[in-house]
Amino acid sequence: MPRILVVDDEPGIAESIELILRESEYEVTKSYSGAEALQVAASFLPDVLLSDVLMPGMNGFELALATKAVLPQCRVLLFSGQAATLSMALEYSSRFTARGYHFELLPKPLHPQSLLEKIQNSLTAAA
Repeated sequence: MPRILVVDDEPGIAESIELILRESEYEVTKSYSGAEALQVAASFLPDVLLSDVLMPGMNGFELALATKAVLPQCRVLLFSGQAATLSMALEYSSRFTARGYHFELLPKPLHPQSLLEKIQNSLTAAA
């Protein structure tokens, strides 16, 4: 069963996504900050990191880079409802490509069916 780590500083969003994924038979855990998520990832060993971009402290791009450094096989799906995220994505994309990493940026709100398809596509591409 694929493992997914959901990260969002808004508990209601993280818990809603967790519920959707559990009902689709994924093994899921959640974190409410980047720092917490790094600790969880070390023991949970997720196949997919699904993280909000704009969070206090460590943003989603920083979290993804740190996660990929220790779990290179982990797939990264980031999401945001903020227009400012596009400029951040451009800034961080060179850091990802320089390391051979890939991420996908999804818009909020996340439609459950679309999210499930993106996760499945990510896992299929990893196989």
